[in-house]
Amino acid sequence: MTEAALGDPAAAQKRLEVLEGISVLDATDEVRALGSALIAKGPIPPQAAIDALHIAIAAVNGMEYLLTWNCTHIANAVMRAKIESVSRRRGYEPPVICTPLELMEE
Repeated sequence: MTEAALGDPAAAQKRLEVLEGISVLDATDEVRALGSALIAKGPIPPQAAIDALHIAIAAVNGMEYLLTWNCTHIANAVMRAKIESVSRRRGYEPPVICTPLELMEE
């Protein structure tokens, strides 16, 4: 929600309206620990800590998919295997990470 509120005010307002009423998952201690591990073990660089938290929130909460347009640190074929490995070593099944377009393709 914080990220959705950033940027152009009119665009941010539209994003927040679309998200109104959607369930919000908490950044628990478990989430923060997995996020830190994703950074410490290498797949996510320290400057992308918010991206590590997005992945961790999805994994810890058992989400099946993590949709993102972030192809630099999240929906990246090179990063995915490393993200999945760190998540599984920590006891979490990682979500399928993909762009919305990938999910919609038949």
